[in-house]
Amino acid sequence: MLFAILFGLSMDYQVFMISRIRERYLQTRDNDEAVAYCLRATAGLITGAALIMVAIFSGFAAGEMVPTAQFEFGMAVAILLDATVVRSVLVSATMKLLDDRNWYLPGFLSWLPKVRVDGEAAESQTSAAVPASAPAPGID
Repeated sequence: MLFAILFGLSMDYQVFMISRIRERYLQTRDNDEAVAYCLRATAGLITGAALIMVAIFSGFAAGEMVPTAQFEFGMAVAILLDATVVRSVLVSATMKLLDDRNWYLPGFLSWLPKVRVDGEAAESQTSAAVPASAPAPGID
């Protein structure tokens, strides 16, 4: 049960961190700079969120019920290790070592849709769909 809850909590950090690295990589096409930038930009936020959870779980661990205290102590230690060692060191080092292979997609997964939220491709499609001479909707 400890692992399942920790996995769910740590995926929040992981998605946040990897999405920031990917955004920066798409801007600069430099993997090393993207990883370094992400560490600078997200380290405080991830560490702060982890410390808040560690404080909360430590508070519950100080309770009278021994099984609950053991579980909460385990959660506090696991989150502290996950946020510091795994997210800050292992993920960053692995992404730096893999370089551009981080973003490799095997051919058998080419059926996956290419989702872009704020990319250049989305802007060019939008501007091509509405001619410049057309009036803005709702304005007379």
